[in-house]
Amino acid sequence: MTHAASHAPDRQDRYFSAEPGQRAVARQLFQQVGGLPLICPHGHVDPKLFADPSYRFGSPTEMFLIPDHYIFRMLYSQGIAMESVAIPLRQAQDGARRDSGAVETDHRKAWQIFAENFHLFRATPTGMWLVDELHDLFGI
Repeated sequence: MTHAASHAPDRQDRYFSAEPGQRAVARQLFQQVGGLPLICPHGHVDPKLFADPSYRFGSPTEMFLIPDHYIFRMLYSQGIAMESVAIPLRQAQDGARRDSGAVETDHRKAWQIFAENFHLFRATPTGMWLVDELHDLFGI
């Protein structure tokens, strides 16, 4: 085992302090509440998912990409047109909102662009959330 590997935190402790005393308290607090449901007023999850027992998931693009402005804004900041990842760009003119043009309707193509640029999310909170979602919820 390398020196660096011996001090790496357990995956379950990755959001806790590196200081052992603080980490122990954080772990103890988390064990008390970790199994409780999250009710978050700010979220990117369609509320129908919780309210409608017949709700069916759409494509990964509909689940992850379209509703999450943190994802498509990162892609846009790197020069990727929002329309290419199925996000309609709206322009305010004279108080009216208008679509800017053709938007990618093939969600597989939009997802491919996202996948090709996944590296942009390394070491970002959004990247950590995405990895947690893909790993913990979907086993990927």
